[in-house]
Amino acid sequence: MIHPGTTPFAVCELITLPVGEVVTVTPPGMAPISVFHTSDGLYAIDDTCTHQDASLADGWVEGCTVECPLHEACFDLRTGVPSGPPAKIAVRTHDVSIVDGTVLLHFEQKGDTR
Repeated sequence: MIHPGTTPFAVCELITLPVGEVVTVTPPGMAPISVFHTSDGLYAIDDTCTHQDASLADGWVEGCTVECPLHEACFDLRTGVPSGPPAKIAVRTHDVSIVDGTVLLHFEQKGDTR
């Protein structure tokens, strides 16, 4: 579901992001966001682990979960919620759509309270 008021940002062509791959982008004024292409679909989350400064794009993906490469904190790609310590805070999730073969990321500008 695309939330009203979100800004679309072109990430890449879907053909360049096969299942099992991830791409990280930094839309203007935003922190890095990673888009994961899993067998269940496309998911976008803030790229930085909420426990310690590490790129989740460098983590391991299994199903709809990504494991931080530093301390094994796991996050649900659908909700951003960690499954347990050491991470206690969820990462933000963002909507993703595909229009004419282009992967679009939808995010709210600063002041976002999600």
